[in-house]
Amino acid sequence: MGITGNTVKSVGLLAETLGPGGLHPISENPAWPSGVADDHSPVEFSAAFEADRPPTVRAIVETSATRPSRSANVSAALAALDRLRRRESLDATRFDAVRDLFLPERLEHDFAFWYSLVFRAGAAPAVKVYFNPEVRGPEAAGGLVREALGRTGFAAGFPVLRDHAVTRSGLDTYSFFALDLLDPRQARVKVYVSHQSAGVTEVTRAAKAAHGVDVDRVPDFCLLTGGRSEAFDGRPLISSYTFLDGDVAAPSGYSLYVPIRDYVADDEEARRRVLQVMSKYGLDPTQFDNALRAVARRPLDEGVGLIAHVSLRMGRPRPGITVYLSSEAYDVASPRPVSLVV
Repeated sequence: MGITGNTVKSVGLLAETLGPGGLHPISENPAWPSGVADDHSPVEFSAAFEADRPPTVRAIVETSATRPSRSANVSAALAALDRLRRRESLDATRFDAVRDLFLPERLEHDFAFWYSLVFRAGAAPAVKVYFNPEVRGPEAAGGLVREALGRTGFAAGFPVLRDHAVTRSGLDTYSFFALDLLDPRQARVKVYVSHQSAGVTEVTRAAKAAHGVDVDRVPDFCLLTGGRSEAFDGRPLISSYTFLDGDVAAPSGYSLYVPIRDYVADDEEARRRVLQVMSKYGLDPTQFDNALRAVARRPLDEGVGLIAHVSLRMGRPRPGITVYLSSEAYDVASPRPVSLVV
């Protein structure tokens, strides 16, 4: 897509964060069941679109070791971070502040630590990390998020999330805690909440946790991408909250993620829905089609899941639409016989 001015460096950054497991051939079954993508690929791409700006390309990456295991993968990821700290302009101040919370000796989940690489026109690649709030078990997730927000300067944000987003016991759960590895004055802290069996009512309430957000956009977005407004009973809707420097009482950014692959018959239908969304928000559809062509290796009606998620970004710092694209390195899910629109 012509985003990065230094392709060699960008590919090198991807290889660095993949770790030794990145050398595993895709002709064989995955050596580690990564949760990044449905087929256990350790990479998922996304393209973020906003008005009057070039798109931003991102990759979510799970590092894996030569002999992957929970602890070995974390060690490999931390080794990659040490190398990146020496070579790149990374600020790991907040990472170091919460590291002990999310990277305990005993890991209760396969996912503990992922990278996100951000490639934006005219800028050096940026690095973000994702932690798993359930790494010590589901019952500890809320306490970890509360403590992590406190350590990163956003303690007042936790009650807001609790009152708006995590209101249904066992159905609203903390799924990610994320940090930009930048100077804290510029960096984001993000909290993600999954909403099992939620509909428009629940996620509209969740969106109200962020200030300056037009929650009236939520119903249309759910209908356009997921084909429904009542309970999404497949993969859950996800809210994310962005905290920026100066956000004392509440987050200033909110995103809603719809797992579109669970609510369409195939990727051709998913593409049509994404184009409807982009038209509604005045975005250039050719940018999305360019991104799709860059990763698609099959006709869109011959599978489902290449277009995995679509998100609506509202508030600060960059409102717009993001589309998540699977590499389908190991498998392609068969199309459904009928659309799941209700």
